[in-house]
Amino acid sequence: MVDNIEVLIHSSLRIKSSVGMIYVDPFQIADNYNDADYIFITHPHYDHFSIDDIRKVIGDSTVIVAPESMIDDAMEFERETSEIIGVEPGVTREIGAMTIETIPAYNNIKPFHPRRAEWVGYILSIDGKRIYIAGDTGVTKEAKQVKCDIALVPIGGTYTMDSRKAAELINIIAPEYAIPTHYGSTVGRPSDAKDFAALVKAPIKVVEKIKF
Repeated sequence: MVDNIEVLIHSSLRIKSSVGMIYVDPFQIADNYNDADYIFITHPHYDHFSIDDIRKVIGDSTVIVAPESMIDDAMEFERETSEIIGVEPGVTREIGAMTIETIPAYNNIKPFHPRRAEWVGYILSIDGKRIYIAGDTGVTKEAKQVKCDIALVPIGGTYTMDSRKAAELINIIAPEYAIPTHYGSTVGRPSDAKDFAALVKAPIKVVEKIKF
């Protein structure tokens, strides 16, 4: 499953799966693919909810999932997609052929992602794996309780965890694989992934996906 996950840039993800093509926070998309079966949005910041980039991947049958708190923004695509679903933090539901869980995504101290905004990360249960996409978050009590096989976590600092804090979280939740995101372009340095990997304890495997 890890081989089917792409980090296109920053926190923009594309996942090939048996339930279809999944995008998360599409951003700086290179071409008009229009092949998304599902698009998951974590929160409304420009580098996670990019209207122009979403239009490069949506199609008539696409289902968009976004926090309930930003559903008015997501309704921009009401006439262009099959369905728009609003979700709140801390829920489990069936969407199509997959089970999803929403994990609150917020900063503990920093002001950029307040808990009251009710933005989310996602656990997607697909192809026998639980994939945690943390969104822009810190080391929160909810994140520390996640059970998953694959975790994608921000490491660039400034607005989210830095490499040290992200490694702390990964060592707590102990997935089989950890994939760093949210570094090397908008925030952070390309070398942050190496710093992160050095702090993650075996047998957890760190896989770098962003190509610089």
